This record gives sequence, C-alpha cells and structure tokens, in this order.
Amino acid sequence: MSRGDVVLENLAPPERSFLVGVEWKEFPDGRYLEDAWPVEESLIELERLAETAGLEVLGHSVQRLERPNPATFIGKGKADEIADTVRSLGVDVVIFDDELSPRHQRELEAVFGKKVKVMDRTGLILDIFAQHANTREGALQVELAQYEYRLPRLTQDWTDRALTRQAGGRAGGSTGGVGLRGPGETKLEMDRQIIRRRIAQIKRYLDDVRAHRARHRQHRRRSGLPTVALVGYTNAGKSTLLNTLSGAEVYVADQLFATLDPTTRRVTLPGGTVVLVTDTVGFIQKLPTQLIAAFQATLEEVVEADLLLHVIDASHPRAQQQARAVYETLDEIGAIELPVVTVLNKVDRYEDPQAACDALCDLPDSVAVSALTGYGLEELKDMIEAALEAEMALLEVVVPFDRGDLVNLFHERGLIDVEEHLPTGTHIVGRLPCDLASRLDLYRKGSRNPTPSEP
Repeated sequence: MSRGDVVLENLAPPERSFLVGVEWKEFPDGRYLEDAWPVEESLIELERLAETAGLEVLGHSVQRLERPNPATFIGKGKADEIADTVRSLGVDVVIFDDELSPRHQRELEAVFGKKVKVMDRTGLILDIFAQHANTREGALQVELAQYEYRLPRLTQDWTDRALTRQAGGRAGGSTGGVGLRGPGETKLEMDRQIIRRRIAQIKRYLDDVRAHRARHRQHRRRSGLPTVALVGYTNAGKSTLLNTLSGAEVYVADQLFATLDPTTRRVTLPGGTVVLVTDTVGFIQKLPTQLIAAFQATLEEVVEADLLLHVIDASHPRAQQQARAVYETLDEIGAIELPVVTVLNKVDRYEDPQAACDALCDLPDSVAVSALTGYGLEELKDMIEAALEAEMALLEVVVPFDRGDLVNLFHERGLIDVEEHLPTGTHIVGRLPCDLASRLDLYRKGSRNPTPSEP
C-alpha cells in the first residue's frame, strides 16, 4: 500500500482538541514583544499542527497575562472557564501554544478532569515527528526527544501506557527488565530507571550514527563534491525545490513537517559543477530544545555544508518572522556563519514575482523562484555556482603529465580559466574547493615540482 492510501474502514474518529494561547504583556524569558507573532496568528499555526497530528480543532481561547500562574499557567478563573467549555464540547485534548512545566500540566489535568489530556506545543510537535519519522535513525531521535521531554512529567498512568507501547523497543532494542523491582522500590521509580536506561541506549546508538555520518561526509569531501543544505521554515517548499532541481521524487505534502529524514541528491550547475543538495527537517517558531538536541545527528548535515539555501515561503504573511525563526535556530546549532543564498519560493502566487523580492528586499543574496513551476531556477543555479566559487581557492599550478588524476580533479570539481600544455606539465589557472586545494600545493607555480619518482 502506498503512503497516500487510506483504509477507510479502519479509521477511528479524530480526537477533538481545544487550543489555548497567551498574549504576554512582556515575555517571561526577556524577548522583545516586537519579535513575537500575534497570538491569533500563532494559534492559526498551532491549529495546522494539530490537524497535521490528526486532531479535530473545535475552538480556542486567549488570555492576556503579565506572567505565568505558578500553578495553572493561565489564571485560575480562565482555567475553570475553559474546563466548562471542554466539558460542553466533549473535548479530548487541550493544547497550549506555550511550553508547560510538569506542575502546570498536572494542575491543569486536575482542573479539566482525568479524561482530558493536556498537551503543549512541544508535546504536539513531538507527536507529529513520531508519526512522520520513517527511518530507524529518525524514529530513535524522536523517541529520545519524547523520553527526555516526558521524564520529568511522568505519572503512573503515562508510564503504564508508554512502556507498554515501547516494550520490545518500537524503534529497535528492548526496554529491558520491566518487571524487575528491588525491595522498597515503587513502580514509578522503576519506570523512571527503565526510561533512563533506554535514553542511554538510544544515545549510544545515535553516537554511532554521528560517527558513521562523519565518515560519510569525510568520504564526500575527498570526492570534492560541494555540499548544499536546504534549510527553512516548515512547509516553505524545500522538498519541492529539491525535486525540481534534481529530478528526484522526494515525498511532498502540503502539511507541516512532511519531511523529517535528510535526503541528498546530485544537482548539476550551469558550469558543469556537480553539487550534493540535502533536504533537511523544517524549522518552526518555538522549536523545542529537545528536538534540536535529539536531531543533532541530522542537523550536522546543515553545520557541515559548504552553502545554505534558505528557502522562504514568500507568499506567507509572516515570512519575515519565519525567516527570523530559522536564523535563530541556525545560530543555536552553530551554522549562522555559513554562506547563504536566500530563496524566495512560491512566487507563482504573485501576479508580479518581483513583488516578492521587493516585499522582502532586506534579505541578503535573494532570488525569486517557484519550485512548482520552475520560475527563476536557472538564476538560482547561477547564484549557487557564484556563491560556491566565492568559497573556492584561486590556484595557478603546473601539474606534471604523470598526475593526470589531479588534472581530472580540476575538471570535475573546479572551475578552469586557463589550461595549456607546457614542457614541464599542464598549466592551469582556476578555482578549487578549499578542501581540495591543498592537494596541489606542490604544483603551485613557483614551487619545485617533484620528479615522477617522488611520491
């Protein structure tokens, strides 16, 4: 059965949800209010997240607050009001747009009743990631994030459900010894130990994944292929752009976080240079810290890239704020200093595509494109080539005739301005990626060229 197929007879009715947002008089964490999304627009995004998770949204409520209530996050009166609404609508899940502390979650569950689940934006995103992770690595990264998020929030009801689901290891490996308890240990304490052991087990596996990826990246660098990483807000069109650039068939859907696992494809630029372009997980405002940490193995593909393509949905009314959220995440993972080409995507939604650039004119090195129609892609490829060339080393070398492999390397991975045959070898003036330039240090013009017998 293909990914898009639906078995109607097995579909259960979606859980009913209710959303809660807070309009802060000033942010508790010290951020400036002008950096914030209006609460109504943030709730629109939260509704899309809920629908992506398979939930039906029945309504929402907003409260203006100066600071979180220590017990119930929102005011006690507001919590009681929402509890009445929840009961009258038959709501199954109440979702908060801000992250709740373990105490907030427990107190709110007591107010809303045992049958109503209380979830925050972080927990919702974690659930979406769990649904969309298709590889063993992706599933384990999500499982790690879920455990680390839920460990301080454990109640006996949750551990009974979660450890039953994880018994035998949903993504590989066993939880180990669920029924073994020493004298005096409570079931909840033992469950915490089981989860901590599982966290340690997953971290060891992901360390191995990082080591494997590092070796793979080292092999790619030896081949000299420049690497380009697609980054951007979720649903900005990164996967569609990769498909259009490479002719690939990466899964695409008009939903948040449709793609989690990195996909790499070869793309040939106008000058003949071949680059590796990687589609990565989309970013989002209030991206959970647990996910940034857990997805380190995947996000290293971004950090190690030679160039970033920052894909922006130019048609989105909050495009500037989305771009800011992406830059904040790039800064958090240590990729803020990498060269960037800004791709203003979805300009097919404008009557005048140039209007997209004019509306976002303060974004550097930007090009208007439509990944859907192909508009602007040739200009984008030219910009990628120019940006990579700017990161290449300028060389003038005389390569001995017995080192044809280095001449081939220059043809395949570099940009040649001059090539001529001299009595002593092949004279080349051009550019090579900095990682490869050192291979020709012995043959730079003016250096003593080794004889064929020398290594």
